[in-house]
Amino acid sequence: MVAALPSSDSAAAGAETADLPVGELCTALEAYLSAEQIDDVYAAYRFGATAHEGQRRKSGEPYIHHPVAVAQILAGMRMDHKCLMAAVLHDVIEDTPTAKEQLAERFDQEIADLVDGVSKLTQMDFKSRVDAQAASFRKMMLAMTRDIRVILIKLADRLHNMRTIGAMSAEARRRISRETLEIYAPIANRLGISWLRIELEELAFANYWPWRHRVITRALQLARGDCRAVIGRVEAAIRERLAQEGVAAETAGRQKHAYGVFRKMRERKRRFCEVVDVYAFRIVVDRVDTCYRVLGLVHNLYKPLPGRFKDHIAIPKSNGYQSLHTVLAGPQGVPIEIQIRTLDMQRNAESGIAAHWMYKSEPGEASPRGLTADWLRNLLEMPRGAGDSEEFLNQVKIDLFPDEVYVFTPKGEILALPKGATVVDFAYAIHSDVGNTCVAARIERRLAALSTALRSGQTVEVITAPGAKPHPTWLRFVVTGKARANIRGYLKNLQRHDAEALGRRLLEAELASFDRDLDRLAPTVLVAYLAEAKLADATELFSEIALGNRLAPLVARRLVAASEGQELRLGTRHRLAIKGTEGMPLTYARCCRPIPGDAVAGLFNPGRGIVVHRRECRNLGDFERQGDRWIELEWDDSVEMDFATEVSIDMANRPGSLASVAAAIAEMGSNIENIQSRERDGRTTTLELLINVRGRQHLARTLRRLRAIAAVTRIGRVNRSALRRV
Repeated sequence: MVAALPSSDSAAAGAETADLPVGELCTALEAYLSAEQIDDVYAAYRFGATAHEGQRRKSGEPYIHHPVAVAQILAGMRMDHKCLMAAVLHDVIEDTPTAKEQLAERFDQEIADLVDGVSKLTQMDFKSRVDAQAASFRKMMLAMTRDIRVILIKLADRLHNMRTIGAMSAEARRRISRETLEIYAPIANRLGISWLRIELEELAFANYWPWRHRVITRALQLARGDCRAVIGRVEAAIRERLAQEGVAAETAGRQKHAYGVFRKMRERKRRFCEVVDVYAFRIVVDRVDTCYRVLGLVHNLYKPLPGRFKDHIAIPKSNGYQSLHTVLAGPQGVPIEIQIRTLDMQRNAESGIAAHWMYKSEPGEASPRGLTADWLRNLLEMPRGAGDSEEFLNQVKIDLFPDEVYVFTPKGEILALPKGATVVDFAYAIHSDVGNTCVAARIERRLAALSTALRSGQTVEVITAPGAKPHPTWLRFVVTGKARANIRGYLKNLQRHDAEALGRRLLEAELASFDRDLDRLAPTVLVAYLAEAKLADATELFSEIALGNRLAPLVARRLVAASEGQELRLGTRHRLAIKGTEGMPLTYARCCRPIPGDAVAGLFNPGRGIVVHRRECRNLGDFERQGDRWIELEWDDSVEMDFATEVSIDMANRPGSLASVAAAIAEMGSNIENIQSRERDGRTTTLELLINVRGRQHLARTLRRLRAIAAVTRIGRVNRSALRRV
């Protein structure tokens, strides 16, 4: 029976809508929406039907069937009426001439924002399909952080598309299915909507690996037939024991899904029989304390297998999932998996964030709470560090597959992190400021390095320092998107600031050759040059100079010539004083490893800034005569930081010799960064050490101390410029 359409327009629309499923939608809405709200949804349907008039899907059916089907899926989740209106209208901005402003005027701004959040970026030119998809995904995810209903509409949209994917080409089916497995099914899992995740995975599996899907599905059907007797016997034993103890509970066997079996076979490298030979049961009770009571009962019924118990009630998963999991040795030693949870936990396990609308009394509220809200807040921080949309998409993908570890703060709070997460990931999970200033940690009260991978159950205390800052090497070991985004964002801002300061000093040094400086140039001269060079402002000019993309001598000549109306002869070039703290625009060549006190010169390297070499370095070659990349440098009097230099030591093979060398270096206030050794003739060993010193005088004192060691036969500083170029 099809429900009567809303009274307004029903007569006029009768014949036109007879073949459309809008009547079924209205019937479903009568269960929980008011008549006025159903009228609003129908008005949105009328608007969408008019906008999509004449359009058809690849299957041949009218296009309006699709948005109505999407709304029906959301109606099954008991979503609010504005979400359903946006679902019916979700393609009008993307696929019709309708503008967002029209939706806001016809309905309201909230619905227009929802539809716009789901719409792809169709008005921009992208280099490739990947760029376009990544940019659209980024737009949708950021809209989701403002209103979770955006992603729920998109998930329902993807589910209906997967249900009707048969009309697409084989290539399109594989592409869409892969995207579903990589992005949309994991998002459904992250939001805790189990039924939606399972259906997306099964449909995508059937279309991406059709042969494997058929084989595993057939094998599962045969396995289920063979194990019915075992399942029935175990289920009867559990129910009998619960009845004896007066525990009211619902008990049911849990079926395995084809994609879940395939994924376990691939990840664990196991055969089919090893994966499916586990019988699963779910027990649903009334209260939390009853869950633990039932756990004791089933442990008395069958022996638990060591190490196979998980308490997700005390420590929920990152998507809010709660349940007790235990594996028992059943009849004839057959493994039995038991899940014990309350009715509310069961609802959340199936519907996740959607349970907020299905079972709560305030369906209009669109802000999630708890762990889902934490994940969304992390998403908001990612764009600051992500360089482009594709990088943002990759960061989100990392966060969508959290094979989790659970660690504790010193106050006893639990944090869920992806498997392989390090101390730095933990620090950023607490707060961005904690991550930016962390220097070490205590794990179980013992000092640990920032790169230490964490294990479940550990208590971690982060040690911070006010002057500390993120280091580029952290990007090698962090795994969470939030940590990676914050580190990248900080380093980009730091590089921009460092480049601006260094570029200004470089230009000032060149202008001094003409007895000029920036303050004495007419403002119009600099403005005219920036316009000619297509640069936004002086800050961008300074950054371009520091990174070697523009040469300071040429810029200085142009500015002076413009101010004087003629070309001037180049005077004596002033040396640029360096302190070693200029940051990333200034790097030190590894071939000769200059330190304070060395005579130095610099080469412009586009994209890297200035590379500092010792004047005697062979890699400088004839650059001084070329002039366009050469820059005169000198050390500032206030240099205080440490610099790395290489030292080669020949020493006799004697017990304790290496320890004597290490102790001597430490005694002189140096530090060993790296050490390599090679035996020469059985009696002599050559050590190559990378040590930190404050300058030539510090290095000289250190070498004198090393020469005093009896086992040392020769010592000297290494210059690799004759061997390779850096």
